[in-house]
Amino acid sequence: FPTTSSYVRPQKVCLCPFLPPQPLEVSTCLYVVQHPAEESRVLRTVPLLAACLPQGKCNVIVGRRFNEEKHPELAAVCRDSRTLILYPGPKSENLEELVQYQEVGTAKYNVIIIDGTWSQAKNMFLKNSLFHLPKQVQLNRTLSSQYVIRTQPSNICLSTLECAAVALSILERNDEIQEVLLKPLKALCSFQLQHGAQIHHSKEHLLKNGMYDKPMPKNKRKIKRMEKLLSDHSICPR
Repeated sequence: FPTTSSYVRPQKVCLCPFLPPQPLEVSTCLYVVQHPAEESRVLRTVPLLAACLPQGKCNVIVGRRFNEEKHPELAAVCRDSRTLILYPGPKSENLEELVQYQEVGTAKYNVIIIDGTWSQAKNMFLKNSLFHLPKQVQLNRTLSSQYVIRTQPSNICLSTLECAAVALSILERNDEIQEVLLKPLKALCSFQLQHGAQIHHSKEHLLKNGMYDKPMPKNKRKIKRMEKLLSDHSICPR
């Protein structure tokens, strides 16, 4: 399993039995641009994703700012007509609709996914012009996050692994991919809950049910963001 020190786990909670016996054969190539703060988190989903895919199919690039000079390979990927960036917004196309009328196997896509908190991902997307070059897509499947050991902004927000699982199952026309990729994530959450971790409800759930126990923000922008969580379901990929 992943050689990262943060993912060396005791045998009784080892996740290897929940990984596919062989890496999943996929034509799609993932590029995960990861905020540096994610590297130090113990319970991350990207190492699980990488462990399920062949070498070279899940490329992780760490940083906040990316440009042609320092990241020529990523810049070339962003300029490739087959590249998609998974990020919700008014300019985003529904991924399922995009591939609906294409023959299976006719296109080999690159997919860029931003890995970080929602505010980090937003900041990285807005401040990196390279990320505005690929076609912008979003997920439209209704799926509640299985990543219950980390707080999400709303009930429809997904972890990086879950976004990748849904995107790959759509692009590869194979729903089994989603099941296989989610299996180690479910096991991780189950082990953590068995050993004292608490279920983290989304901020949206806590606010709607009067369970949000932190001081309400005084900053007007943060207050508006809170109000948006209660009324707007377009803030996260679906």
